Amino acid sequence: MLWNKSWRALERLLLAAGVVLVTICAAALLHRSISSRFALWQFDRVKAAAQQGSGTSQSKTEHGVDVSLWSEKRIQAYRDSLISKTDVPLGVLEIDKLGIRVPVYDGTDDLTLNRGVGRIIGTARLGETGNTGIAGHRDGFFRGLKDISVGDEIDLTTTAAKVTYIVDQIEIVSPADVSVLQPRPAPSITLVTCFPFYFVGDAPKRFIVHASLASSQVINKKSSSSTSRKIRPLTFAASVVPELPRGPEGAAR
Repeated sequence: MLWNKSWRALERLLLAAGVVLVTICAAALLHRSISSRFALWQFDRVKAAAQQGSGTSQSKTEHGVDVSLWSEKRIQAYRDSLISKTDVPLGVLEIDKLGIRVPVYDGTDDLTLNRGVGRIIGTARLGETGNTGIAGHRDGFFRGLKDISVGDEIDLTTTAAKVTYIVDQIEIVSPADVSVLQPRPAPSITLVTCFPFYFVGDAPKRFIVHASLASSQVINKKSSSSTSRKIRPLTFAASVVPELPRGPEGAAR
């Protein structure tokens, strides 16, 4: 009887030891797997940072948009904006030289500028004569403007027409200088973003790109004819735009 009790106790002890050993083995395997994956992730991040620093990094895209030059904050805001709002843009602005292709919406609120660029309310609408002001974030879609030059082409495409503008002036002004949005001698667009491009915190200046009409190609004759009746010279009222648009700041761009 005593022998049986001792044997059962030994069995239980060995079973418990076996369970402990299996648990330790499983934990070791799990730790090895997690550790190796974490190490690979760390290596990939270091490698990507090194490539970026040496100027050999490949393009990074989000939903088909090149965000290689964007800040992480702006990329996340762009992702969130696609979920929050899905209305159709007024048109598409393209600068082939800089790899910029961005939807143009109406207005310059935070949500609008997180998912594209926006027409500044009070300036000419797309398709009207006058000066169309378009604003965008310096750490997002308009980051590439840091490399723009006089003579570069800017295409603005709507459902009715594709209009090409040529950059003829670049200037840096204070946020209060809304005179840059006034009508110019020829139909124009004016691109506005904060400056300096990599300033930490609230950028003190605005980077302005002026471009004048070079050519226009009708895409949809029916749409164009109905729109042409609405085209009118636009008198810019500074009271409508008391200050050039700005975006939420607070981080290095």
